[in-house]
Amino acid sequence: MDAALVGRDAVVERVWRALAAGTPVLLDGPSGIGKTALWRAVVAHAGRTGWRVLSAAPTEAETALPYAALADVLRPLADVLPGLPAPQRAAADMVLLTGEHDGAVDDRAVGAATRTLLDAAVTGAPRVLLAVDDPQWLDPPSARALRFALRRLSRWPAVLATHRTGDSPPVPLGLDDDPTGRHPLLRADVPPLPPADLHRVLAARLGGTLSRPLTDRLARDADGNPLLAIELARAVLRLPRPPAHDEDLPVPSSLRLLLAETLRALPGPSRDAVRLAALLTVPTLRDLAAAGAPAGALDAAEDAGLVVVTPSRIDFAHPRYAAAVRESIPPGARRRLHALLAGAVADPDERARHLSRCTVAPDDAVAADLAVAAARQRMRGASALAADWYARAAELTPPSATADRNRRRLDAVQCRIDSGDYAAAGRAAEAAAGELTGAERGEALLLRALVAWCADDLVTAVRVAEQALAAAGPDGELAGRIHTHLTMFHDQPEAARAHARAAIARLSDRDEHRPLLTAALLLLFFHEVRAGGPAPTDLLDRALALEAGEPSFLAGSVPAIWWKAVDDHDRARARLHLMLDLAVARGDDPLRHEVLTHLGETELLAGRFAEAGTHIAAARDLGEQLGTGLVGESWLAGVLDAHRGRLAQAGAAAAGLRRDDDLGDAWGRRLHHQLTGLVALASGEWATAAAAYGSLAADLDGSGIAEPLGQRFEPDWIEACVGAGDLETAHAALDRLARRHGRLPRPWTTLGLARSRVVLAGATGADPGEALDALAQARAAVPEAVLPLDRARCLLDAGRAYRRVRRRREARAALDAAVAEFDALGASAFADRARAELGRIGARTPAPTTLTATEERVARLAARGQTNRLIADALYISPKTVEANLARVYRKLGIASRAELGAAMGRPPGQ
Repeated sequence: MDAALVGRDAVVERVWRALAAGTPVLLDGPSGIGKTALWRAVVAHAGRTGWRVLSAAPTEAETALPYAALADVLRPLADVLPGLPAPQRAAADMVLLTGEHDGAVDDRAVGAATRTLLDAAVTGAPRVLLAVDDPQWLDPPSARALRFALRRLSRWPAVLATHRTGDSPPVPLGLDDDPTGRHPLLRADVPPLPPADLHRVLAARLGGTLSRPLTDRLARDADGNPLLAIELARAVLRLPRPPAHDEDLPVPSSLRLLLAETLRALPGPSRDAVRLAALLTVPTLRDLAAAGAPAGALDAAEDAGLVVVTPSRIDFAHPRYAAAVRESIPPGARRRLHALLAGAVADPDERARHLSRCTVAPDDAVAADLAVAAARQRMRGASALAADWYARAAELTPPSATADRNRRRLDAVQCRIDSGDYAAAGRAAEAAAGELTGAERGEALLLRALVAWCADDLVTAVRVAEQALAAAGPDGELAGRIHTHLTMFHDQPEAARAHARAAIARLSDRDEHRPLLTAALLLLFFHEVRAGGPAPTDLLDRALALEAGEPSFLAGSVPAIWWKAVDDHDRARARLHLMLDLAVARGDDPLRHEVLTHLGETELLAGRFAEAGTHIAAARDLGEQLGTGLVGESWLAGVLDAHRGRLAQAGAAAAGLRRDDDLGDAWGRRLHHQLTGLVALASGEWATAAAAYGSLAADLDGSGIAEPLGQRFEPDWIEACVGAGDLETAHAALDRLARRHGRLPRPWTTLGLARSRVVLAGATGADPGEALDALAQARAAVPEAVLPLDRARCLLDAGRAYRRVRRRREARAALDAAVAEFDALGASAFADRARAELGRIGARTPAPTTLTATEERVARLAARGQTNRLIADALYISPKTVEANLARVYRKLGIASRAELGAAMGRPPGQ
C-alpha cells in the first residue's frame, strides 16, 4: 500500500461508497493530515474502474489565472463542444484556449456552457466524477462557473472535494446548497493517525525503524498529523543521537523565530513565568507562586496567545510552544530555573527531575532520589522515562559507589527492553558488558541475550546467554536466573530440560525468587511434553499455585500454550486476556506483543477468523515498531490468508519466512515448512506440499521434538502424500499421528486420525464404510464450538469418500453441510474445494430428508441458541424465511423443537 494511505482504508471505503451512491463528499481535515493523498487515491481508483474523471488541483499561484482550474475540469469534454449553442461554444473555447476571442468574457455564458457540458456528461455513460483538490485556491471565475452549474443541474456527477479545517467558506462550491435536496453532502473527516500507522508511514518515507517510544512521541507531538510527523522525524534523524524520553524533539525554525519574537515582547516577570511553566511537567499556579512568580505574571503571556490559565493548571496554546520556550532558554539560566523549581515543587518525582537537571557533578543524594523516582515510574508503566532517569542516576552516582552505579545502569537497560526500544537496549547492554566484570557482566550479557530473543534472533540469544552463565559462575541466584532464560531460549527439549532443572535447583520459593521459579517450572513442564513424555501436570499445578494469580513475566504464556494445544480455547483465551491487561497496565510492550500473537493463534484454532485477524494485525503492527523478526505473526497471518483463500498473500508470507534458513533459526524454518505445505495443499500442488511437510517432520526429529504442541500438520501431510501418490509415506505419517494421539489424545488428533483414515481408505480402494462411521462418531464427539474448521473438513473428506463409492445422496448432504460451515467461518479456500466436489456429483434435487444449504445454515445457528432475528441478520434473509426454513428442518430431522436441534445436528450426514 502507498505509505500515504496507511491507516486510511476505512475512510477510502466510506468515501467510495458515498460517491458510488451519488453523494457528494468533502474530505475535511487540517493541513498535512493527508487529504490530498486520499483525494488522489479515490480519483485514481475512479479512473481505473472506467469512470470519466473531471478534476482540478489548483495551487496558490494559480488563483490569479482566470479559468485555469475550469479548463482542467472541462478539457476531457472537449469532444462535446461542437454541439453547444454558439454563445456557449465561444465561451468554452475561450476557457480552453481553443479559439481566438477578442470580445469581453461573458461569465453567464461560461456558467451555462459548464452546466451544459456537465449535464451531457452525466446523462450518458460512463459514470462521472468531478474532483477538486484544495478548492480554496480556485481562481474566482472558475469557482463561480462551477457553482453556477451545480446549482442548476437536476442530476449531479459524483463530486469529491477537499477542505482545510478552519478555511472559509466552510463548504466550497456550494456543495451544501443543492436546491433540489437530492444531493446531501457527506463530510468525511480525515482523522489523526495512531502511532502504529505513523510508524509504517515513517518507515516507508524515511527508511529504517524508529523505536517504539520515539514513534509514540512523534505521534503525540504531531497530533497524529503525518506531514508534521515526517518533518519532526527528519529533524530527529539529523541529531547526533535520539533525544531522551524527557528531552524535547527538535522545534521547527519557523516556530522558534515566532516564539522568540513573542517572548522578547513580554515584560521580564512574564517571560520568567513562561519559562518556569515550560520547565514544569504539569505547570500550576501553586508551583509558580512557590518559585517566586508574582500573581498575574502570566497575564501578558495569556494576552499574547502563548498560554491558557485556569485555576487548576496552565496549558500552552500549542503543544510545541512549551518545547520552543525551553529551547530558547540559555543553559546557565535553565540550570538556575531548574534549581529554583526543585526547591518549590511538592511532588518528589518532579523534584528529583529538576535536581538532576541542575546538577552537573556527581552527587550521591541526587542520584539516589532520581533512582527512587525512576523505580516509581517503572511501577507505573512509564518504562521509557524510567530508563532515562536510571541512566541519568548512574551518571550522577559518585565513582566510589560502584555497585549503585552499575545497578542503575543495568536497570536502565531492563527498562529500555520493557519499553520496546530494543536497539537502544542492545547498545547499552553491549557497552555495559564490555566494561563490567563478574556477576554484573553476566547480568549485562543476559540482558543482551534477552534483547536478541525479543527480536526473534534465537541463535544469538542462546550464544550470549551461555556467555552470561560463564561470567556469572555456576551457583547462586543469578545463575538460576540465566538457566531459566536459557530454558526459554533453547529450542531442543534435551538442552532446555537440563537448564530448567539447574534453575529449579538454584531457586527457592522465597518472594524474590518466586517469578523465576514459576517460570522454570512452567518451562520444564513445556519441554517435558515436547520431548514426548507424559504431561507432568503436577509441575503446571505447582507453578500456577506459586504465581498466585499473577502470571510470570518470563513464561506466563506456557499455560495458555498448553491449553491451546489440548483445544481448551476458553481457558487459553482467559489466561491471555489476563496477561494482556497486565502488560498494558505495566507498559510492557514486549509482553503485549507476545500475548497478542498467542491470542491470534487461539482465535484461529477456535475458528473465529475475524478476531484472529484483529489480534494478528495488532501483533504485526507492534512487532514492526519494536523491531522484532515478525516470525510468529507472519506465519499466523499466512495461515489465516490460506484458509480465507488468499493464496498469493499466504505464499508471500511463506517466502518471507524462508530467511530463517539462512539464520539457522530452527523454529522459523519449521514455520516456513508448514506454511509452504499449507499453501501448496490449497493450490493442489501435492508433491510440493508433501515435500514441505516431510522437511518439517525431519526437522522435528532432528531437534528431538516428539510433540510440537503448536504444529498440527500430519493430517495435511497425509492428504498431500495421497494426492502425490506416495501411499507409503502417507501410512508412515498416519502412524506418526497415531503415536501423537496415543501420547496425548486431543480433539484435533481425534478428528485428524478419523479424517486421515477415510482419505487413505479411499486411496487404497478399500471400503470406506467403517472409516466413515468412525469419522461420524469422532465428529459427534467434538463439540461444535471446538475446532469448527476441523469439523467442517471432516464433512469435506466424508463427502469426497461418499462420492468415490457413488453414494451420491450422502456425498451431497455432507458437502452441502461442509460448504455451509466453511462459509460461516469465512474459510473460502475450503468452501471452494467443497463446491468443486459438489460439481463433480452433478445437479440433483435433494432428497426430502436432506437439508438444503440454507436450511443447514439456519439450523446450525439456531442450534447455537441464536434468535430468529439474529439468524436473519447473519444470513441476510427475513425472520419469516428463518421460520419457514426451521419448519422444514424440524420435519426432515423428525424433531419438534429447538431443544432437539443440538443433538440432531451432531448426527453423521445422511442419518
